Amino acid sequence: MKSLRLLFGHSSPAKTSSSSSKFKSPKLSVSNGVDSPQESSSRDPLKTHFVSLIKASGTALQLRQIHAQILRRHLSSSANLTALLISASSSLKSIPYALSVFNYSHHKSVFLFNALIRGLTENSHFQSAVSHFLLMLRHRVRPDKLTYPFVIKSVAGVGVRCLGLLLHGRIFKSGFEFDSFVRVSLVEMYVKLEEIGFALQVFDESPERNKSESILLWNVLINGCCKVGNLGKAMELFEAMPERNIGSWNSLINGLLRNGDLNKAMQLFDEMKEKDVVSWTTIVSGLSLNGDHQKALSMFFKMLEVGLRPNDLTFVSALSACAKIGALEAGVRIHRYTMENGFRLNKAIATALVDMYSKCGDIQSASKVFEETKEKDIRTWSVMIWGCAIHGFYAQVIQYFKKMIFSGIKPDGVIFLALLTACSHTGLVDLGLNFFDSMRLDYSIEPTMKHYTLVVDLLGRAGRLDEAMKFVERMPITPDFVTWGALFCACRTHKNIKMAELVSQKLLQLEPKHPGSYVFLSNVYAAVGRWEDVERVRMAMQSQAVGKDPGWSCIEVDGQVHSFVAGDCAHKHAREIYLKLEEIVAGAREQGYVPETGWVLHNIEEEEKEDALGSHSEKLALAFALMHTSSGTTIRIVKNLRVCGDCHSLMKYASKMSQREIVLRDIKRFHHFKDGVCSCGDYW
Repeated sequence: MKSLRLLFGHSSPAKTSSSSSKFKSPKLSVSNGVDSPQESSSRDPLKTHFVSLIKASGTALQLRQIHAQILRRHLSSSANLTALLISASSSLKSIPYALSVFNYSHHKSVFLFNALIRGLTENSHFQSAVSHFLLMLRHRVRPDKLTYPFVIKSVAGVGVRCLGLLLHGRIFKSGFEFDSFVRVSLVEMYVKLEEIGFALQVFDESPERNKSESILLWNVLINGCCKVGNLGKAMELFEAMPERNIGSWNSLINGLLRNGDLNKAMQLFDEMKEKDVVSWTTIVSGLSLNGDHQKALSMFFKMLEVGLRPNDLTFVSALSACAKIGALEAGVRIHRYTMENGFRLNKAIATALVDMYSKCGDIQSASKVFEETKEKDIRTWSVMIWGCAIHGFYAQVIQYFKKMIFSGIKPDGVIFLALLTACSHTGLVDLGLNFFDSMRLDYSIEPTMKHYTLVVDLLGRAGRLDEAMKFVERMPITPDFVTWGALFCACRTHKNIKMAELVSQKLLQLEPKHPGSYVFLSNVYAAVGRWEDVERVRMAMQSQAVGKDPGWSCIEVDGQVHSFVAGDCAHKHAREIYLKLEEIVAGAREQGYVPETGWVLHNIEEEEKEDALGSHSEKLALAFALMHTSSGTTIRIVKNLRVCGDCHSLMKYASKMSQREIVLRDIKRFHHFKDGVCSCGDYW
């Protein structure tokens, strides 16, 4: 054990916190885990009474009051009561009190150590749990089979490979290696440490009795193989299982989805004879994470149809899918379901709802949900503030920021990203720079690459290109592709060709195959009519086999999401859509609209340029919406790229002609068009 002590530098108990773990530990009853065989509370009515009181305690204050009565009656020497106090304190997340009870106990038996190590582990105090295991050994208290599963889990949480190997060696010498729970824990530890070879070795060396009796052992290993992308081995294990449960299917389906194999995942899901809420949540979340948001929502509503009640994670996954594609009607349906079926507006659901409404363009509903939410954490506040920021509502951003500070919540890096975004979108350069300085000086938050990039964007949008360049050159961290890209966009906007060429070289050095490097430079040359340079960039792009991401837009009509790509002719209403678009453009021309052909990159005639502009996906979505929604209905469009200047101009005219509000979300921000005016004030 000298090696273990050296790894930690000491063997005294240390209270530390680490990331949480999803490991499913064996359910050990308090009586099995802490009762001393030499002591039976049933023989003492007073002890039995205190046992009942401890188990019934619902708050840390109640537990302290019970503890005080135990001390008054001189029962603190009872190992059973002490262990129960430690377990109850841990369950109430009162780890300092659990440690205090343990430290003041005179006889530290295996039952006390087990109770404390388990409590520390279940509260993610992994290093402290391992430290107390070392203390247990120093006190010459012999661990038992109930000790090791939690120590193994804590070692996995600490994430030190050699420590795991040392612990495995000690378990082998202690004779607990083939205990069912210990065996599963070891496999899970190696999975978490990403040592899948060791995990497979432990599994292969397991007696057939372990394999046949423990489905969990198989499930953990299948999950591990999926985690490292070894789907073939995962499928092989799944097929070889002597018996499967729902968890087996869920583990494999989740692994397939994480690795992008949607077809196989759906095939297995359809083959399942029995599905629980985890099965449905896995498929909804996995489809959304893979970009198939419409299918994810379809599966969510199918889940409701079969009568299964979603959990918080199901709602969060479905609402996230709504947010990604702007499916407001679907989001409203989900919100209504939560209210009609007695779901509490907790932090998780409330935060997801605020995010959904914000990203679907309904900031008023987002604010309403936010105000109705009684439990707000930093994540809830950041989503609300961020929502206002991407809509360009600077005043609301500052208002919510002040409210958050007054509520006693300290801002984090995400909050400052939102503040900088709001300043960038409204041209408040000096205020944005003040916020950037404040995060370091007032809140001791070190800026990340994203913060530096937003400052570059802030200066660049305002035309302060020299300042932006100096800022990039003086950054304490090496600027990445996105940071240089922000400066490049500013060069294009303000037609600074010399700086654009310099920055483009930086972009090409960082990511020579990224389409943005070539497209940005091509755009700059095209904007000033340098067509030979445009062609040279295009040829370089072809020689590097670089392709540009296609632009797409989507819009929700009557609960159905319709997607369009530039030049789309595949939609079943394509002919009618283009005729409607011609009608819109003709009407806009009468109002003074002139197509901004500078946004077309090719050296072609002006008339052909106008045709190219006419096929942009957001225009097709607009035409479709005007055809299929009633008068007065707000039109909400989501676009995956930045809206071009010509489409932005046409949207203003369309909002005035149709007397409709048009809400367009592009990759940067929201544009609210109403009566011929955009909320961005043409500063975008």
